[in-house]
Amino acid sequence: MRSIVLLTISCLLLLATNLYSQEARLDKSKLEPVQVAMSIEKLMGKEAVRVVKDAAVREFDEPTFVRIRGIDFRDGTVEMKVLSRLLKDAPDFARGFIGVAFRINDSNTAFESIYIRPTNARADDQVRRNHSIQYFAYPDHKFDRLRKESPERYESYSDMALNEWITMKIVVSGQEARLYLNNNRQPSLVVNDLKMGADASGAIGLWVDVGTEGFFTDLKVYPN
Repeated sequence: MRSIVLLTISCLLLLATNLYSQEARLDKSKLEPVQVAMSIEKLMGKEAVRVVKDAAVREFDEPTFVRIRGIDFRDGTVEMKVLSRLLKDAPDFARGFIGVAFRINDSNTAFESIYIRPTNARADDQVRRNHSIQYFAYPDHKFDRLRKESPERYESYSDMALNEWITMKIVVSGQEARLYLNNNRQPSLVVNDLKMGADASGAIGLWVDVGTEGFFTDLKVYPN
């Protein structure tokens, strides 16, 4: 009898996981480029979305992402593998900027984002190392404002490098977000006051910034 009960519970848990998780296939029919160039390519044996920021966009921390159709995300977990390279014409200040935009509104004029700067992680300058991970909220709380008003609060360090797959997992609940890298049990960044508030919701985006050739694959979304 006990074994039957355990089997029933296991089946229900599996069913719940299937019902409430969304593994988004990154095919072109579900992808909408926003101020970026996009293509589907093979990289290191994986099918990935290649994303490059539109050179006409001069500002930083802008809506430069591939928006994924059919997902309305508020609370839960977003997980994917990312890989960044520097473009041949990347400026000296390029860092391989790549990450996740979430809770994107319908007009792409407001969203939250957490991204990484892989070149900073192994720099000889400790201050640069401390700026390996970044949170920002568009349009009013970009990295420069946050760094000036709350130094170190929205940035962090974790080891990483260019041209390697990095697993990013962002867990969001209300006004809190935690970033886990490469299946580490402890978060690499903790944000306790997401600027759009606890009730914001919206799409998910594959985000890049200046000088980056970004690749994204293995997207999984688990809403709460």
